[in-house]
Amino acid sequence: MQRLSVTEKFGYGLGDMASNIVFQVVINFMLYFYTDVFGIGAAAVGTLMLVVRLFDAVTDPLMGGLADRTHTRWGRYRPYLVWIAIPYGILAVIAFTTPDLSDSGKLVYAYITYALLMTAYTAINIPYSALGGVITADSQERASVQSWRFMLAMAGGALVTASTLPLVDFFGDGDRQKGFQMAVAVLAMIAVIAFFACFAMTRERESPVEKAQKQNIFGDFVSLLKNDQWVLIAGITFVLLVAVAMRGATTPYYVEYYQGGDSKMITVFMTAGMLAGIAGAMFANWLSAHTCKVRVMKWATLGVIVFHLAVVFVPRGQMMLALVLMSVANFCHMILIPYLFSAVPDTVDYGLQRWGKGAMAMSFSGHLLALKIGIAVGGALTGWILAMTNYQPNIEQSAEALNGIVFNLAVTQVIAGILILVCLYFYKLNREWATQNG
Repeated sequence: MQRLSVTEKFGYGLGDMASNIVFQVVINFMLYFYTDVFGIGAAAVGTLMLVVRLFDAVTDPLMGGLADRTHTRWGRYRPYLVWIAIPYGILAVIAFTTPDLSDSGKLVYAYITYALLMTAYTAINIPYSALGGVITADSQERASVQSWRFMLAMAGGALVTASTLPLVDFFGDGDRQKGFQMAVAVLAMIAVIAFFACFAMTRERESPVEKAQKQNIFGDFVSLLKNDQWVLIAGITFVLLVAVAMRGATTPYYVEYYQGGDSKMITVFMTAGMLAGIAGAMFANWLSAHTCKVRVMKWATLGVIVFHLAVVFVPRGQMMLALVLMSVANFCHMILIPYLFSAVPDTVDYGLQRWGKGAMAMSFSGHLLALKIGIAVGGALTGWILAMTNYQPNIEQSAEALNGIVFNLAVTQVIAGILILVCLYFYKLNREWATQNG
């Protein structure tokens, strides 16, 4: 086994902490920001989130092909961490800025700024994700690296959930538009620093692109779609992120309107989930040395199903019970995630072994595309279902709207978990395969 130092694993994790700081603001607060602060209707926001993400179907494969063909003295993928970090931070602030425009002008502004932010996310996160596949070729160490990645990602998420609304209140002093702009500016600066630290603390050691038969970017993408094991992982990721986006976007509504909490309780709810996620990723890191990660993914998914099903039956006024159940569900969720991401380079190895074709960044770009389309669909469904169930901001909600909130928050997670278990039944790159092909 090719052992990596804790320092390098920590350094790699800082990169996803940086990505996740902005990502979690988008997942947890953007829908709420657009509907209750910026001033756009829920249905319009749902459509916006879907339409913008469809653009990723073009940018993600192009970015994957570009990264695989990049040659610098620092490697293929690491340079993007410093090239894109500052633009990424600036665009995050711009996206959470409310301009003095008409309703139609605001909608156009939202489309443009959200699209630019997601493009920057693509440009930095695809090379970053591919970096995790070339730090080491060892499957178990890859799982450990991804566990560190998501421990730090959840730490970044906890920072976001614990500080965003307090920072909004501090900087805004009653003006939530100004508050969101300044809060995101503080978080974006932290993200930029973490990206630079990730670049400094990691190294590239493997080069699967050079091992593969050379072809053009389109050929890379076609080869990717022929890889049945990669398709399964991409499918799982899509389904999972639809559910994650719906749960994250709905949590503020659930706490405020269903359980009667205030902004402080929204912060507690989200932060507790992030801390549970850190514990789940730490547990996944320990498990990576002791058992088959495919088996663990199945058990973790079952936990996600069971605890979200329990949330469906939590009555109004039982805030703490809901908090505990959601936190345990997120613990299970974050056991699954690192193994899911560590499976991507395994599918590259599988493609190289079977067909002599496997491009690391292209595989991660396709994986990230599945992730982002999942987020887009989840965000769109959340907005549409809120609109269909007659949600109205800043008023007492009807029974129909409350049922829609619970459906978005918990029922969708149960449905997604069942679909993931079906996909995992057909996934075969388990520990035995890794041992035979290592």
